[in-house]
Amino acid sequence: MTTSPHYDHLEIRNPAEREAALMAALPAQVAHAQKNSPAFTASLAGVDAASINSRKALAQLPVIRKYELLAQQQAQRATNVFGGFAAIGFGKAMPRVFASPGTIYEPEGARADYWRMARAIYAAGFRPNELIHNCFSYHFTPAGSMMETGAHAMGCTVFAGGTGQTEQQVGAMAELQPAGYIGTPSFLKIIVEKAAELGVKLPSVTKALVSGEAFPPSLRDWLAERGIAGYQCYATADLGLIAYETQAREGLVLDEGVIVEIVRPGTGDPVPEGEVGELVVTSLNPDYPLIRFGTGDLSAVLPGPCPTGRTNVRIKGWMGRADQTTKVRGMFVHPGQVAEVVKRFPDIKRARLVVTGEMANDQMCLMVEGSDAEGLVQKLGDAVRDITKLRADVTLVAAGTLPNDGKVIEDARTYK
Repeated sequence: MTTSPHYDHLEIRNPAEREAALMAALPAQVAHAQKNSPAFTASLAGVDAASINSRKALAQLPVIRKYELLAQQQAQRATNVFGGFAAIGFGKAMPRVFASPGTIYEPEGARADYWRMARAIYAAGFRPNELIHNCFSYHFTPAGSMMETGAHAMGCTVFAGGTGQTEQQVGAMAELQPAGYIGTPSFLKIIVEKAAELGVKLPSVTKALVSGEAFPPSLRDWLAERGIAGYQCYATADLGLIAYETQAREGLVLDEGVIVEIVRPGTGDPVPEGEVGELVVTSLNPDYPLIRFGTGDLSAVLPGPCPTGRTNVRIKGWMGRADQTTKVRGMFVHPGQVAEVVKRFPDIKRARLVVTGEMANDQMCLMVEGSDAEGLVQKLGDAVRDITKLRADVTLVAAGTLPNDGKVIEDARTYK
């Protein structure tokens, strides 16, 4: 049995070596997407793939957000169910197709560990030749397959528990004695509680990899009190694994197969390290080559390396949703519009549009970190009206006053 604390040497590379490898792979992935993915043939038309060899160059490319991917899929249902984003078609290269709410269809390629989940499973303490009880869904959504293919790549056997049937899950765990559980944290709690109710002991279940919902410290500690060490990972049906927790429990370490940027919500502009923004991911998956895919999730980079010796960048984990679009006086106001206002004034570093009042009696106030040099308040008010077609008060506050939480629009209205 493997005893190394790390899945492979990639996790402990010199950060400069990793960055060089990622930037070396980027131009080829952009060229591949342009050639084999019709959606990127269109959106990256005129882009010299060879020149996209740095993060600065990557940041100039458009961000593809989930609602745009869905819209393209819906528009092309009759001719291309993947909206032109997939680089492979039905057949041996695509053993399965899954569906996420929306409906968004995702291809699963034939390569081993297609979703790159083995790394997260290993970090959670699982090792080759163990049995894993997988309670993610096996139908419609890819979660069950994501974990199973990762476990197989690692050399594990999987019991396809799926969702529901709690008493049967307890019975199977008691008889099969798996090394641990993979699934949502809340369902693991339900299983453990049902086992206690039935008087059934589950001594073999000592570790868990959880995802799909929040994993608060209170639940982590509750499981630990019952002998189960639970770790979380962050993955999506579009991208596969993005980041995973380690035994240090200090943020989530980025996967080795993605390039992650954190941008100001509503834009494609990277934020300074440590500032909260939207996670934008470029996948190096050749079958589904998503370039600058906006996850819609907020996070921030943590300083320094992981204490476990893994050298990749760490993020704080899920910190909320980036799409803060709200309706004001019958009109939608988007984070991108706030960003457009700020872009007109280079000296402004951070702003937040606060919507107050009661429904049908909305008031907007643009909070800006800055000083009223050369009539800035008046100019900002004019810019808001020009871009949103709505009036807003402008309030200047001291630098560092606005919270670093990724919010661009705060809906503080009272709903009666």
